[in-house]
Amino acid sequence: MQIGIDSFAAAIQDPETGTTISPTERLNNLLEEIELADQVGLDVFGVGEHHRPEFLDSAPTIILAAAAARTKNIRLSSAVTVLSAADPVRVFQEFATLDLISQGRAEIVAGRGSFTEAYPLFGLKLEDYDDLFVEKLDLLLKIRDNKTVNWSGKHRPALTGQGIYPRPLQEEMPIWLGVGGTPQSFARAGFLGLPLMVAIIGGQPHRFRPLIDLYREAGSRAGHAPEKLKVGLHMLGFLGDTTQEAADTFYPGYAVSFSNIGKERGWPPTTRAQYDATRGKTGAFLIGDAETVVEKILYTNEALGGISRLDFQMTVATLPHAKMMKAIEILGTEVTPAVRKELGTGA
Repeated sequence: MQIGIDSFAAAIQDPETGTTISPTERLNNLLEEIELADQVGLDVFGVGEHHRPEFLDSAPTIILAAAAARTKNIRLSSAVTVLSAADPVRVFQEFATLDLISQGRAEIVAGRGSFTEAYPLFGLKLEDYDDLFVEKLDLLLKIRDNKTVNWSGKHRPALTGQGIYPRPLQEEMPIWLGVGGTPQSFARAGFLGLPLMVAIIGGQPHRFRPLIDLYREAGSRAGHAPEKLKVGLHMLGFLGDTTQEAADTFYPGYAVSFSNIGKERGWPPTTRAQYDATRGKTGAFLIGDAETVVEKILYTNEALGGISRLDFQMTVATLPHAKMMKAIEILGTEVTPAVRKELGTGA
């Protein structure tokens, strides 16, 4: 199992004082976090894409390219690329360039995003949400598999044999399909034989088992080998020396973030009781000391029939840089080796 971290490059604000660190300092801290993740042996670091004032990741490939120059082994991924609102030609060119800079460590997680600001920003209609994604995913895969492309669609001018350059170092640059909870998305990933990245940000992970089974069944029916049908998870998590310390550190920023999102989407305010319940054995939060989190990972892996990758999302909470660095260190030096030992795998 690969273990890594996803970051949304959230602007860090103290929940008590309201003080926000400068964007320059925040991005420098993020690069230090990616560098440490590489040093402690984590497998992957993903950077999201948002177009909102509380995030600094509207150009994730630039952040990842800066990280590539400071790292040696860790894979560098989007988390996710908002493909519906992007030009697949430019997406491929940017990640192919990242792949060359990183010497073959780039990956794309293509999704539709959980916010809608990108659509009007780039002159697109939100009602075309799904149609845009399906069409652009088709084009992105064709570009990956062919140096010259003949393609036509509804939402972008046709390609009539143009070459798409540069080409990546990897013979086939990984493209994962990022999904939420719709059966159609899981089945689409299986039919295409794409690795699946499932965002589980609440509730109980075992409830996703029928959808993951649907993905594997659709992939099998389409003739894809089982080993090609990888399942990754994007889950909220944080580590500390004790479970109580981790829980108390993560909660204030988490509550602010999700309560603010809730105001936009009509959710009730976040409560500590709900948070603590989701930290329980069958809940979706991977929050605690190393032993607690290892046990939770193993439970989740079994409940979902085996997973290939698990990415911790720590930056939905406004955490001090020193706390983030400590959590990354624990994840790399204590949690990851213990999980691999229990599963009897080296990765």
